[in-house]
Amino acid sequence: MEAITRIVSDKGVVIFSKSSCCMCYAVKILFHDLGFNPKIHEIDLDPQGREIEKALIRLGCNTTSVPAVFIGGSLIGSTNEVMSLHLGGSLVPLLRALH
Repeated sequence: MEAITRIVSDKGVVIFSKSSCCMCYAVKILFHDLGFNPKIHEIDLDPQGREIEKALIRLGCNTTSVPAVFIGGSLIGSTNEVMSLHLGGSLVPLLRALH
């Protein structure tokens, strides 16, 4: 949990991902297509990745721990939550509020 807090403390957009995850890739592309450059943390490449993955699940990431999207230090959720925000027109204003 401490590692997650440290990583998301910059109050920007952070995506916890796995390098082989297709849903993670889709979420990363969405943010880039919207003109935002999120901080990507590939947990499968991190020596503490298993602990981070367990902590993400404890924080509320449902059946899969990734992608886990944090905006402004707050957990937004995974692919379903991000896409729901985007399709509802709420994602871009939430991102713009960071700047």
